[in-house]
Amino acid sequence: MLHHGSGPRYTDLLDPLFPEKFSRFAREVAGRYPWIDAYAPINEPLTTARFSALYGHWYPHERCDASFARVILNESRATILAMEEIRKVNPNAILVQTEDLGRTFSSHAMKYQADFDNERRWLTWDLLKGAVQPGHRMWDHFSWLGVPSSEVEFFARNPCPPDIIGINYYATSERYLDENIENYPLELHGNNGRHVYADDAAVRARAIGLAGPRIIIAEAFKRYRLPIALTEVHLGCSVDEQMRWFMESWLAAETMRARGVDIRAVTAWALLGSFDWDSLVTRPHGHYESGAFALHGATVKRTALGDLLAKLAAGEPVREAALVSPGWWRQRSRLRSTVRAKVAA
Repeated sequence: MLHHGSGPRYTDLLDPLFPEKFSRFAREVAGRYPWIDAYAPINEPLTTARFSALYGHWYPHERCDASFARVILNESRATILAMEEIRKVNPNAILVQTEDLGRTFSSHAMKYQADFDNERRWLTWDLLKGAVQPGHRMWDHFSWLGVPSSEVEFFARNPCPPDIIGINYYATSERYLDENIENYPLELHGNNGRHVYADDAAVRARAIGLAGPRIIIAEAFKRYRLPIALTEVHLGCSVDEQMRWFMESWLAAETMRARGVDIRAVTAWALLGSFDWDSLVTRPHGHYESGAFALHGATVKRTALGDLLAKLAAGEPVREAALVSPGWWRQRSRLRSTVRAKVAA
């Protein structure tokens, strides 16, 4: 019901009454469509909080820890209140809580920041479970920011754990932090008040490369012991590379299911493609990425990725020639030239 954004003009993510306003909207949605039995009320709350209130990419374009805390607490409280209203209409409705789940790696000097990021990545699900209590690192962080303890205690008193953990995993979900900023483009530079450092995609900056979806799935299942779905599997690239990326996620899900992980689905996103996600929707360039289908004017055509998905769904053999080669994220050419030179040395 809320993807990346703030909703209507009469509220925003920093509005203290945002949770109540959102929950009223959820009640109206459930009443209008009572047959819907699975909800993701707010997509990727942590990502939205970071991009809207910590990095300033999206409205309301804030860049401070206090605003980040307000947004993530508002979104999480809104999700709980929304599910309460939805379940008044459909008591069997389930919560599929999605989040972009990656991992942060770093140089030795930036390990303290990577450790913090790797704890924060679980915040959405931990809040909904009511797990953010005294002793939890994010409880201490909220206290340091001056958030009243009663606001965080709300979640322990009103837990609403997800029925399904929805993992959104991208080639850029894993990050690498490095204080040697001269090796990275200016747009990757930032600071935390203690160090100036570069925040790059690990696939470009880490010699070993990505941990990959199997590791991410294993970490999430170990932490929560809840059913899992890969809820966004997409790569903004050629259709051959999109097929390779999806198959890697599909095979990872099959492997982890065979090892006892309760995996319910692997979802191709976006079905009809998307516009301007190469810039995180910060510039209206009209850049289009196809998905399982491609839009061409007034026509819609299934892509080779769509054909692959149809075969997988039907349990048919997959022998696409594109799958013989590894994806670009598994090749040495993926690395930045400065990293390749360092590895070669």
